Amino acid sequence: MNTVSRATSRFAHLLILPFLMAPLPVFAAVPPVGAATVDIIPLPLNPVLPAGQRLCTAKTASGLGYTMLRPAMGAKPVEADFALVNYIGYLAATGVVFDQGTQAAFPVNGVIPGFSQGLQMLAKTGIARFCIPAAMGYGAQVSGPIPANSDLVFQVELVDFKTAAEIDAMRKASGAETTPGRQQE
Repeated sequence: MNTVSRATSRFAHLLILPFLMAPLPVFAAVPPVGAATVDIIPLPLNPVLPAGQRLCTAKTASGLGYTMLRPAMGAKPVEADFALVNYIGYLAATGVVFDQGTQAAFPVNGVIPGFSQGLQMLAKTGIARFCIPAAMGYGAQVSGPIPANSDLVFQVELVDFKTAAEIDAMRKASGAETTPGRQQE
């Protein structure tokens, strides 16, 4: 390829690239007159879980429902610890998924009470389904796609957890506790 055609090719790419990156207009799911009807899946994809996956087989004294899907042995996190989890959350009444995450990290006491209590029942690699009554969730409060007074279901895998002391040690080892603008002495 000669120099002129390379330059022309690069110029053409620069002209075309913005058009390829521009969002496409969204059209209603109404097929044109005379077109065959096609079952179009709306985006974003919001799965609905069947009724059998919205049930728990046991209940704690506080009212948290649970089913151990993959029991695990070993230490369990406490409220002051930080957890790393894979999870999916859905509404108990309809099965509509409202949230999911992998490798999500947060303080055990930094989530809704039912989720926090459930985490403290799991050892590393354990997977459970937690049926959280509204009173242990968001109660009468609306939270994003979660209606007020909604019972919730979560499938949770405890990937790992660390104590507050372990997190502090990790931060110190990585130098994360230095004050911005100050030099190390």
